[in-house]
Amino acid sequence: MLLIREMQEPDIEPVSAVRIAGWKTAYRGMVPQTYLDGLSVEDDARARREWFRRNDGTVLNLVAEVDGTVRGWLAMGPNRDDDAEPGTGEIYALYVRPELIGTGIGRALVEAALEAASERRFHRLVLWVLEANHRARRFYASAGFTPDGTGKPWEVEGTPVPELRYHRPLVRHPASHQGPHHDG
Repeated sequence: MLLIREMQEPDIEPVSAVRIAGWKTAYRGMVPQTYLDGLSVEDDARARREWFRRNDGTVLNLVAEVDGTVRGWLAMGPNRDDDAEPGTGEIYALYVRPELIGTGIGRALVEAALEAASERRFHRLVLWVLEANHRARRFYASAGFTPDGTGKPWEVEGTPVPELRYHRPLVRHPASHQGPHHDG
């Protein structure tokens, strides 16, 4: 059974394992192999532990748990772009165990993020995806995200790895109320 919940400190190591496995699988052939080979769960967990302790609630980390084991992770918060409009959120990261891609875990994490973004009163959600990552681009398109025409360069060990920004407007659901209040 799939459970989406907020990440807790004991999830740090499993989240790092999901993230590193995701990087090594998804970015093979897009990012230099020497960079991917140098990634380690231990180093990622050490950095993630520090970020987790400093999080003031601005960043929402969600995990997808199946049978008590973390199988996916998503991080979301306010948009960090220089041209960010007020009320824009950003999915910073989304990773699923490579052998579980296509099982609905990523979709469930995105749906939970969309709900959380609405609760945080974001009117738009953006994310960055590697231009060459066609699988991820198809996934985000199927989740209602579209490229907004913005790209940015990224370089890994001297290799250009361009990214594209995708966005999705969010539908706001007005708070339930009885209508306008009138005195006398």
